Amino acid sequence: MTRGITETAEEALTERAQLLLKALIENYIRDGQPVGSRTLSRDAGLSLSSATIRNVMADLESLGFVASPHTSAGRVPTQKGYRFFVDTLLKLEPPESGDVEEIERRLLNDAAAGRSLVQGASQMLSTVTHMAGLVTLPNPNYVALSQIEFIGLSENRALAIMVMNNREVQNRIVQLDRHYTAEELRRAAGYLNEAFAGRSLPEVRALLLAQLQDAQQHMNRLMLDAIQVAQKVFERPEEPGVEYVIAGETNLMGFAELSNVERLRRLFEAFNEKHDLLRLLDSCLHADGIQIFIGQESGYQILDDVSVVAAPYTVDNQVIGVLGIIGPTRMAYERVIPIVSVTARLLGSALNSRK
Repeated sequence: MTRGITETAEEALTERAQLLLKALIENYIRDGQPVGSRTLSRDAGLSLSSATIRNVMADLESLGFVASPHTSAGRVPTQKGYRFFVDTLLKLEPPESGDVEEIERRLLNDAAAGRSLVQGASQMLSTVTHMAGLVTLPNPNYVALSQIEFIGLSENRALAIMVMNNREVQNRIVQLDRHYTAEELRRAAGYLNEAFAGRSLPEVRALLLAQLQDAQQHMNRLMLDAIQVAQKVFERPEEPGVEYVIAGETNLMGFAELSNVERLRRLFEAFNEKHDLLRLLDSCLHADGIQIFIGQESGYQILDDVSVVAAPYTVDNQVIGVLGIIGPTRMAYERVIPIVSVTARLLGSALNSRK
């Protein structure tokens, strides 16, 4: 988890203050209303007078862990309070067996692959948590070529039909330097399938470059034709950057603290434009385990009112993408964090089984 509280702040809280802070945050997460001393006296399980609780609350407020809204005598957690709660006081709950079974069924038993599988994972995260789920598409560098075929078209063009990871089909029209007969294209495809099947796209590009730099007199006509055609197919495209799919954005409208129309409009614009979210998710690619960004911790103003819980997913022990949940800062972290972790593991397993 990210963004730890300083040792000084931890030492400043007595065990009694920590128990009251925990009770306050759990109550606020559940009800979304400022919490008063009478409620804390009942929920914290401590034999304390209302005056003592008020004094502790005043101390917590002076330390920046809680705040008093103008409209109520009760208090609400601050970003600092949530961070201390997540890092120190939180007890994670195992996901409900029904949720895990549903995610597992959708990801491991569904025949979907590639983008469809990622969309399914995003939808499952949203359905199970009732928040917004998002998943980045797998890094294309880890997509392996299974088979390639060519169909000749007019004006020196050809349709390249590529099967990736044994099941996902991609089509690409390429402009060739000359006309190739159907037989030449068939033979070229046969050579490429023998030479490159099972290799990742970066490997294919590297091998093509190495063979093109080889003395052409060392190549027979078939090899030369195949390499020249493949060069057109596997030329590195303009890098589109990482993409993600998101589901359940409208779930966020059900939380009172996010229901402001202008705030929602800006948040949905950020979902559509993607830049800030992609940079945030990209930072999780190189992090270890679950990452939690509470409010302003993300560094992006548009996300100041939400929390993001994210985790990388892997294939062959290589991180190839990130998935996560976006919701209010008062989300049920003890439940959301394990769901994100389990979904990341199951998505990686599903992608691995479809290679």
